Amino acid sequence: MTDFSLNERVIKIKGDIDEINRLIEEYKPFIASVVEKHIGRFVEYGIDDELSIALMAFNEAIEKYDISRGNFLAFARMIIKHRLVDFYRKEQKSAPVVYLESPENEEDGGYRDPTTEKSAEKFDESQISELRRLEIMEIKKELSRWGITFADVARCSPKQESTKKAYLKAAEFAASTPEVLKIIKTKRYLPVDKIVSATKLPRKTVERGRNYIIATVLILSGDYQYIKEYVKWR
Repeated sequence: MTDFSLNERVIKIKGDIDEINRLIEEYKPFIASVVEKHIGRFVEYGIDDELSIALMAFNEAIEKYDISRGNFLAFARMIIKHRLVDFYRKEQKSAPVVYLESPENEEDGGYRDPTTEKSAEKFDESQISELRRLEIMEIKKELSRWGITFADVARCSPKQESTKKAYLKAAEFAASTPEVLKIIKTKRYLPVDKIVSATKLPRKTVERGRNYIIATVLILSGDYQYIKEYVKWR
């Protein structure tokens, strides 16, 4: 069976209720994480209305997703947040909503309710582990489309700090340069000439670190917030 990236999987399962429900079940930890970060407290399925809203929003994101919009999880996160805002507006709740992600025009000095602080601390570590696992599965699928395995990446993993910095320099350039990133994403090859020309790194260095650089570019340019946290770039 062909491996599909999450973006392609979402497009493929449109209209298939069983597959959609399976995807929603897999991504319940992600959905809960978005809700908790948005409202600033711990939530549980079957108890909190916000999670019911978020599940419907995730389903809506699947229905509306267009691969040209970019990363599906980023799109789903946006839809979930919008629906939560709509929910609170309709409910006109008297209690203030405490945001972990503070609105830009917030005037309360970043006030956080102590009870909310304690609730946030209860965030289940197993949920975070599950989110990491999902991200690892996703990057594994992305790499497989290149014919690259985790073992391939490990084999060219830099042992020296100078080599690590060189690989990171190449990856950061590629991930932050639209023209180069488009080539990588659509044509699936590493434009070594462009990277060498822009970064002045030795060609052999870039070629030797190809698999590591590609994996780094995919992580830097993708929605892999938990993997990024555990990668010590510098």
